[in-house]
Amino acid sequence: DNTPPVITLTGNASMTVELGGTFTDPGASADTGETVSASGSVNTSQVGSYTITYSATDSSGNTGTATRTVNVVDTTNPVVTVTGANPASVELGATYSDAGATATDLAAVTVTTSGTVNTDAVGSYTLTYTATDASGNSATATRTVNVVDTTAPVVTVTGDNPATVELGATYTDAGATATDADTVTVTSTSNVDTDTVGSYTVSYIATDASGNTSTATRTVNVVDTTAPVFTSSDTFSAVENQ
Repeated sequence: DNTPPVITLTGNASMTVELGGTFTDPGASADTGETVSASGSVNTSQVGSYTITYSATDSSGNTGTATRTVNVVDTTNPVVTVTGANPASVELGATYSDAGATATDLAAVTVTTSGTVNTDAVGSYTLTYTATDASGNSATATRTVNVVDTTAPVVTVTGDNPATVELGATYTDAGATATDADTVTVTSTSNVDTDTVGSYTVSYIATDASGNTSTATRTVNVVDTTAPVFTSSDTFSAVENQ
């Protein structure tokens, strides 16, 4: 007898198992009932192609073999988790530091970030995080970053405060300036009446493009420090020693 046993695989000769999964060998059988032994191993923690060899030896010492290929594959995308607040807010003109994102996967994985945040312009921006594992599987997640302006302008009164103007004179207001991270306009209201002695107020209102406002005031004192001037059309005479 020089005919080796014929080994028949149970299941497919080529099998696939997902990385991190469990491989259960379906085994094999010999046509003449001999015991079939298997050699080789499958590491489901490592992508690759593995071979299991089945062999059986009959009573005449003839040995038959068969092999099965087991492919450990990674078809699962990473899971991306955005770190920190989402959406996030940053004040206009401030510095934005992104908290980034993390990814989990059974294989080595890297995370890259795309998108920019312009903190000099109010608006909504998107950052995209892309995770790619060693097998080329990828997944994305996004963060919305809102650049907001909640800061009121700073108003500075120009010139004297309080200011003084003479009764009956013309009052020219020196105005005010405002600073802000955004475009800002300054308007003023005044109740100064230079024909009446008293204390008056000029109000300055600064409004930025986001609607934030702030105010400042100047006190204007209308005063009368000018002595009267006496004039007469009459002629007077006097007799000496009388």
